[in-house]
Amino acid sequence: MEALAWLERVFEQYGYLVLLIGLPIDFIALPLPPGQTTLAYTGYLLYKEALSPVAAVAAAFLGASIGVTATYTIGYQAGARLLEKFGRRLMIRPDVLEKSRGYYERYGNRFLFASFFIPGVRQFAGYAVGMLRVPFRTFAVYAYGGAACWTGAFIAIGYAFGEQWEAAFLLVERYLLFVCIAVGVVAAAYVAWVLYKKRRKAE
Repeated sequence: MEALAWLERVFEQYGYLVLLIGLPIDFIALPLPPGQTTLAYTGYLLYKEALSPVAAVAAAFLGASIGVTATYTIGYQAGARLLEKFGRRLMIRPDVLEKSRGYYERYGNRFLFASFFIPGVRQFAGYAVGMLRVPFRTFAVYAYGGAACWTGAFIAIGYAFGEQWEAAFLLVERYLLFVCIAVGVVAAAYVAWVLYKKRRKAE
């Protein structure tokens, strides 16, 4: 409740700057305020008509994009040695960073997209991808696509549930992994169905 009260105060004082500045700070591994909570609360403010929908969604997407791009750039330019040596100053844990690199090497660009929905991993994915020297064009497709889905999903939760946004948000966070798996399965089934239909037409 204290964190929520603080979030309410900063929104009252700074408005859209909370999204433009707060979300990049979240990606640099300083979750003040926590990104997903900020987005869900933004949706609640839209429900109350306290913010402009276009401005809020644009600020959220831009803030998330700035954050993930900054971490990618740091990882790309600094490289593994410098990040491992000085990363603690940015609260970058070497063990989590190494795990993130392993996840990317195992799952590829899908990991970058999905990482937005995983607190504690989202903050390290950009660094890891940059360290692996993934081309910016490839990074941009999955990172900005993930940013759009992530910001849109949690803003939608706050907006759709209105006064009950906190309870809905906590429930989603608790079962987020299962939700992501379910969405992934549905998406994979849809893609398979589309490919099957195309193949049938070709025959």
